[in-house]
Amino acid sequence: MTKPKVLISDALSPAAVQIFKDRGVEVDFQPNLGKDKDKLAEIICNYDGLAIRSATKATAKILEKATNLKVIGRAGIGVDNVEIPAATAKGIIVMNTPFGNSITTAEHAITLMLALAREIPQADASTQAGKWEKNRFMGVEITGKVLGVVGCGNIGSIVADRALGLRMKVVAFDPFLSPERAKDIGVEKVELDDLLKRADFITLHTPLTEKTKNIIDAAAIAKMKKGVRLINCARGGLVDEQAVVDALNSKHIAGAAFDVFVEEPANTNVLFGHPNVICTPHLGASTTEAQENVALQVAEQMSDYLLTGAISNAVNFPSITAEEAPKLKPFIALAEKLGSFAGQLTESGILKVEITYEGHVAEMKIKAITSAVLSGLLRPMLGEVNVVSAPVVAKERGMVVDEIVRAAQSDYESLITVTVATERQERSVSGTVYHDGKPRLVDIKGIRVDAEFGKSMIYVTNEDKPGFIGSFAGLLGDAKLNIATFHLGRVEQGGDAIALVEVDGAVPADVLAKVQALPQVKQVKALRF
Repeated sequence: MTKPKVLISDALSPAAVQIFKDRGVEVDFQPNLGKDKDKLAEIICNYDGLAIRSATKATAKILEKATNLKVIGRAGIGVDNVEIPAATAKGIIVMNTPFGNSITTAEHAITLMLALAREIPQADASTQAGKWEKNRFMGVEITGKVLGVVGCGNIGSIVADRALGLRMKVVAFDPFLSPERAKDIGVEKVELDDLLKRADFITLHTPLTEKTKNIIDAAAIAKMKKGVRLINCARGGLVDEQAVVDALNSKHIAGAAFDVFVEEPANTNVLFGHPNVICTPHLGASTTEAQENVALQVAEQMSDYLLTGAISNAVNFPSITAEEAPKLKPFIALAEKLGSFAGQLTESGILKVEITYEGHVAEMKIKAITSAVLSGLLRPMLGEVNVVSAPVVAKERGMVVDEIVRAAQSDYESLITVTVATERQERSVSGTVYHDGKPRLVDIKGIRVDAEFGKSMIYVTNEDKPGFIGSFAGLLGDAKLNIATFHLGRVEQGGDAIALVEVDGAVPADVLAKVQALPQVKQVKALRF
């Protein structure tokens, strides 16, 4: 049997090379090849696996040449440099190592916080220049200060733990952090506005998504207390960099420390050169221990897949065997969409997720389906969550996940019901898979429907009164939004009703506002699948 062959095209730790060899995988170690796109495209067809960090860009053009490639392993959490849809279309598994550098990144954030408090880089430069400006660098103590942690997942909770050890008070904003989990890790869960008003130091540990982009902008900064210090070791784009510079110049922000930037490599940036700013070149994961950890993990995961077919930490496929895949695939697609539907409607902390499996689906490997539900549920807020990491992320945030299996109690051969309980409400949605293999929505909050999932949809809850449908459709027509499908349901005549409409193209915010203004409408939401 021919040995599988892996190309390492980035500067991975030598530990990765040795692990592959020890497991019986042939390795070609070319740490500078990732920078040469043409050369990579020329030779990629010779390999079964590609192990990378951030320098290699696995674009659709390169993947088109990868005729034998079966798996891409990213040593680290971010997979922005891999075109996942292109890889998925070619049947290439994309794996990452989501938890290998958590401690290192958390320690870097704490280090930057301490450096900000005492102006260490500036004092070092001044002293080495022979100035001895002892009275210029008047720092602040961190003992007793309030640290605001935006995003209290794996890394954020480690930062909180270290800060508590430094005798700081920690407040955390994270919609997916339950009160019980917050109590367990010793932090106070607060809303973002409260955090901004109270924190002496603010550190960011959330993924970059549509909801978190520029979460720290001029409006957010205006709510912060004067003299606050800001740290970002998470993702460029979470902060409006120009707004931070303006606040530094006005002395509203006393200091800022950035390890990540909107554009990287950051050869120029509006933050550079400011006397109260500390910048590092994306060093969050750059320690010997972290590099060893992610190298070991990615090599083990890729070897397992190439030698046995086992899949772990895949961002584009669940952890299931080849025999189970054909039966599970349509239900995994349904589960992820049900979770996404609930997740896009959820705006407060999730306390509990209950997933009920009825009929034939209850006899399948439901753990993979549950992972798909959680992945869809959490992704609208957390971005990088995948079907493997979702259960871990949910557990970190103290979410209770219950699975209920029972015989068919409905008209459907198989039925999956997802019930999400938040601090404010409970919402249920059910779906099934018809014989055509397509997932369907069949029940929303106890109201029966029969709808396919469209790419772009509008969900409306309303009072069942005459005139609503005409007004609603008229608004969409005026906005030149073509209606693909229109599904209605109600509890009873004149009672609560819903409308679920698939449209061609994205829905502008002003159109949603006009729909919300209709007298019969209670809630309106644009959904993307």
